[in-house]
Amino acid sequence: MKAILFATTALVATAGIAAAEVSLTGSAEMGIMGGDGIADQFHTDIDVTFGMSGEADNGLSFGASVDLDESIGDSAEQGGGESQATRDDAEHGGATMFVAYGGAKLTMGDTDGAFDKVMNEAIIGSSLGDNHEHGGYNGNAGLDGTYDGQVARFDYSFDAFTGAMSVEVDDSGDMDPVWGLGVAYNAELAGLDLGVGLGYQTTDDDNDADEIWGLSLDTTFANGIQAIVNYSSKSNTGATTLTSAGAPGTDKDEEHWGIAFGYTMQALTVAVNYGEFDNVDGIDGTSSKGWGLIANYDLGGGIEAQFGYGDSESTSFNDTTGLFEDDDAQTYSLGLAMSF
Repeated sequence: MKAILFATTALVATAGIAAAEVSLTGSAEMGIMGGDGIADQFHTDIDVTFGMSGEADNGLSFGASVDLDESIGDSAEQGGGESQATRDDAEHGGATMFVAYGGAKLTMGDTDGAFDKVMNEAIIGSSLGDNHEHGGYNGNAGLDGTYDGQVARFDYSFDAFTGAMSVEVDDSGDMDPVWGLGVAYNAELAGLDLGVGLGYQTTDDDNDADEIWGLSLDTTFANGIQAIVNYSSKSNTGATTLTSAGAPGTDKDEEHWGIAFGYTMQALTVAVNYGEFDNVDGIDGTSSKGWGLIANYDLGGGIEAQFGYGDSESTSFNDTTGLFEDDDAQTYSLGLAMSF
């Protein structure tokens, strides 16, 4: 979403506090969508985000944001009343807070872990309902959401480098936390805007251990071409998986790779992406893959025409029949996206 300031209020407090700023940004979508198992239908969506920021006299900056779209959804699930986004200290869905000083920043709440922070997704452009995402798309969540999704992440930026550390804890205290580390490098080299991300997350509890590592590379050329490559490998040493013969066997690492190419010429952006998971959830012989296509045309003033298409294929193992099963699906969307 393009951040366009809708309203700003300056709140001058005591002499010990400089000033605070409250901003309101939003987005909306309207169009049509459909596909396999989805009847052709209208699509509408709206999202509003409140942002708050301030700076103390000593240079310490601080802020918070809350996503009203997620708040409404959570509230409806609760049957109305106070939103789950702000009602429960353990949840805070859609809400984040931060404090920062110099190159250091601490963020807590519904935010990305270190793995997701430094990795670049192999996807370019936008579509209504994210129809250019598919069965092979990887949002780089890593192990985020293993517990309640509430993450504490510390970032430090120096020149072209950014380092990140994160933790997500089990509120019951029974399970080990999810720890994350990551480093990103973004700079201009030989006329190219180059980005590199390397991330790692792990959790270890008794005999059940998960870990994931990943690497992403991206670059933008002067002629408007953009390319992104993404790879990750996830292992679980405690789970029982199945071999291709249908019997309990040795764990397999779940691997993912993705690639995306895009081209921008004036107001028009076209892009295609492909991704593939192998040994899904550690089961040998399973896979989930797909490709997506977008065309975006910027009409100016915060409104954009968007087309998206996604094609997915998967191979899964049926525990009941002992057979592998194939499935495929396609989706599309067409309409207008607005930013405020």
